[in-house]
Amino acid sequence: MHTKFIRWCITLMPIAYCSMAYAHPGHTNGAMAGMLHPLLGLDHLLAMLAVGVWAAQLGGRAKWLLPTSFVTLMALAGGMGMAGIALPMVESGIATSVLLLGLLIAFSVKVTPTLGAGIVGLFAVFHGYAHGVEMPLLGSPWQYGFGFVVSTIVLHGLGLLLGERLNNLRVAS
Repeated sequence: MHTKFIRWCITLMPIAYCSMAYAHPGHTNGAMAGMLHPLLGLDHLLAMLAVGVWAAQLGGRAKWLLPTSFVTLMALAGGMGMAGIALPMVESGIATSVLLLGLLIAFSVKVTPTLGAGIVGLFAVFHGYAHGVEMPLLGSPWQYGFGFVVSTIVLHGLGLLLGERLNNLRVAS
């Protein structure tokens, strides 16, 4: 399993670094720009980690259903943003998602995995749209989209690990 993961990383690495061939410094386009976007915005970073933590709290099918729902709808909404389709109240939606995900975690709110996927899917629309709208002007939509999807998957995975650790601490005490 570990070897397959490393092989996939090595295989996909050239896609991530294609944009680094620019002759002038300061260009961040392509997959690297997409990967950095969720990491450099505290709102995106918190929300994506929170999806993983809440999925771990819910357990069972929610562990894969919530992150999958988020990533899928985020990618679709990212395409909407790149295409210039208008979406109202994006920043309010992002701020609300961070607040509500924090409350869902803090109060250990239990819902069905399907409802949880719907909730995070709604939040994903705002985050994905923001990613798409903020794509660099000369960036490749496919590379940029690949970058923010990969970064989001990694953040969800870290959130799941954190959530599992918190669950274990709660059980131990």
